Amino acid sequence: MDVFVYGTLTAPDRVAEVLDAYAFVGAARLEGLHAVEGRYPTLAPGGATGGRLLRTDDLAALDAYEGVDEGLYVRVSVPLAGSDDHPDDAAVYVGDPDRLDADVVWPGTGPFPERVRAYLRNNEVHVTVPPER
Repeated sequence: MDVFVYGTLTAPDRVAEVLDAYAFVGAARLEGLHAVEGRYPTLAPGGATGGRLLRTDDLAALDAYEGVDEGLYVRVSVPLAGSDDHPDDAAVYVGDPDRLDADVVWPGTGPFPERVRAYLRNNEVHVTVPPER
């Protein structure tokens, strides 16, 4: 699975602490969400952010690192536009701004994960990979 990373997981040393097997597959850009600083980086509606694609089969380890079970982050899937050697989708972790003390407002009502998924359904959000040179 390809995972778009934009914060602490862009650092190889940090990734090596979390995952036994992984590969960075290159630079990427997330269109439709922009990075916001809080206690940890998170994403907010609109704009774009640069990052990297990380390839791993161990999403459980990433979920644990990102605190998915505790509601700190939610993992979502967004379309991935790239070359044929990439899957059709990439995972993206979005942090709950209330839990991360980030100045972000997600539209809608209901629990945070539902608001993020609704935004993704109703807006153009995708990851792009620059063409290889």
